Amino acid sequence: MTIICNASPLINLACINQFDLLHRLYGEIFIPQAVWREVVVQGVGQPGADEVQRASWIRLVEVANGALVQAFRQELDAGEAEAIVLALELKAELLLMDERLGRDTARHMGLRFIGLIGCLIEAKHKGLITSIKPYLDDLRSGANFRLSSALYRRVLGDEGEL
Repeated sequence: MTIICNASPLINLACINQFDLLHRLYGEIFIPQAVWREVVVQGVGQPGADEVQRASWIRLVEVANGALVQAFRQELDAGEAEAIVLALELKAELLLMDERLGRDTARHMGLRFIGLIGCLIEAKHKGLITSIKPYLDDLRSGANFRLSSALYRRVLGDEGEL
């Protein structure tokens, strides 16, 4: 299974000391150069930088279609644009991305995607975690993850955790 990841799931999981959850969920993931630069180079000393640099299960891949990346850069940041293009090039089964505009672009391009909350739900369904609530609470407090109260309640309600 080919999984492409944008920066935000990597950084946010590192913020709450759950970086390895992606490895346990998906085995290997692929990131484009722009995501590496954002997390490891520009984010040196920040959550996610050391984790991504040390993770043997993360594969760094260069995007081939620079013209498409540039077209997407009109609306998206470099990491989002390259992650979408890489997902298209590798015919990825899944793109991990939280940003709304990036997800809208991925949808338009016919890509299957989920965000970090979707990863947590999948982890619970696979028995890797027993409850989503502590992770959502940690993301809201420790990672400054933007999550509306309505979505928070809906996810917990759907998962029988209210």
